[in-house]
Amino acid sequence: MSIFGDEPTKASVSPQPGEDLYGLSVAELTERIAVYQAEITRLEAERVKKAKEQDAAHALFGKKS
Repeated sequence: MSIFGDEPTKASVSPQPGEDLYGLSVAELTERIAVYQAEITRLEAERVKKAKEQDAAHALFGKKS
């Protein structure tokens, strides 16, 4: 490590769907899969929460057609 901190560092960029995966190692691919699985779990939980809120609103105010 340089005392001046001028060594290139690997940018920590969030994975993007459709991104080129050619240069990624098996470990990096495994890490990205874990990131996407965690995000899917978070999205599903939010969808369930919003569906319950919507159902409660429909029960209170009636369903809008």
